[in-house]
Amino acid sequence: MTSDDEKRLKSDPDGLLTYEYLANNIETCGAADLDAVVENLKRVDLNGQFTASAARYLNAIDPEAYAPAINALTAATIDKDREHRYLGNLVSSLYGEDYKERAAELSARDDNFRRIYKRLYPNPESL
Repeated sequence: MTSDDEKRLKSDPDGLLTYEYLANNIETCGAADLDAVVENLKRVDLNGQFTASAARYLNAIDPEAYAPAINALTAATIDKDREHRYLGNLVSSLYGEDYKERAAELSARDDNFRRIYKRLYPNPESL
C-alpha cells in the first residue's frame, strides 16, 4: 500500500473506498496491508455494511487463509449493525444456509456465531 493509498483510505467517509481498495488489490495485499485495511474498515464503517461485505468477500476467497481478518470484521459487524441489516446475510455466508439446524454446535465453538445468533434470535427455543 502506498502512502497515497493510506492517505486516501484514512479520509474514507464510510468504508466504501476501503472496501473497494481491498477488492481491487486483494492479490497484492500483504498481511500488514490487510491488517491496515481491516482496522480502517472498523474505524470508518459506522453501520457494518462494509465490514460485513469484506468478511463475506474474504470468506468466499479463502476462509482459512483470511480467518483472522474475517473474525475481526465479523466481530466489528456485530457491534456496528444495530438494525440487523447485514447480520442475516453474513451468518448464512460464513456458516452456511443450514446454520439454524447447527446453531448449538456452532454456538459452542464460535463466539462470533453465538453473538450473531443471539442478535438475530434473542429468544431462541434452545441452543
